[in-house]
Amino acid sequence: MRRGGDIVVAALAGIALAPLIVAVALLVRITMGGPVVFHQTRVGRYGRTFRIHKFRTMRDARHPGESDADRLTPLGRLLRASSIDELPQLWNVLRGEMAIVGPRPTLPEQVMHYTPRQRGRLLVRPGLTGWAQIRGRNALSWPERIELDLEYVRDRSLRLDLRIMLRTVGVLLRPVGITGAGGVNPGFPIPGTDRTTPAATVAPSAPVAPGAHEAARGRPAPEPTEPRAA
Repeated sequence: MRRGGDIVVAALAGIALAPLIVAVALLVRITMGGPVVFHQTRVGRYGRTFRIHKFRTMRDARHPGESDADRLTPLGRLLRASSIDELPQLWNVLRGEMAIVGPRPTLPEQVMHYTPRQRGRLLVRPGLTGWAQIRGRNALSWPERIELDLEYVRDRSLRLDLRIMLRTVGVLLRPVGITGAGGVNPGFPIPGTDRTTPAATVAPSAPVAPGAHEAARGRPAPEPTEPRAA
């Protein structure tokens, strides 16, 4: 039932938003050239990796070490503020790699630093929007976001999904917490160090650490079981 609903919503949204998607694709091509969409490896349900799709929001670096904030274009800033850059992920939903509602998918090198408890967020398909996205999004710290994701996994139901979708409309109309300071998202903190991994929703092609895919595919704790149907 849940999967069927995702397909219907994604298909209808894709049809209704087709003119906007085409217009944005043309604008990205004109203002930045090159590929209109960038692809990045993310971790989905049960640790399976897949390629996520987004409209490009950053131009190519003009020199080595140029910051993501400097590469973000005015059009890209607008696309992020409105979350229009996420529209290509409707294709991920249709392919079964994502859901309409669920925890946002993260990078393999971030998942490899999850605690056994945090890996519980991998028990469901990642979503276009989620409990953390309507409760602060990138204004929240990573531990706060993951806790909200775990709450969703524990309590998820059709009623909760509908509540999240309705509140998402309000969040899009009054965007807050789209990005962190300086217009870019915070990196994932590596436990026991003062370092962070690259921000999942900023880097166009973040490097994958050796063994990251294997670690991401490790069995979450608690032991994975098929989520209950809504």
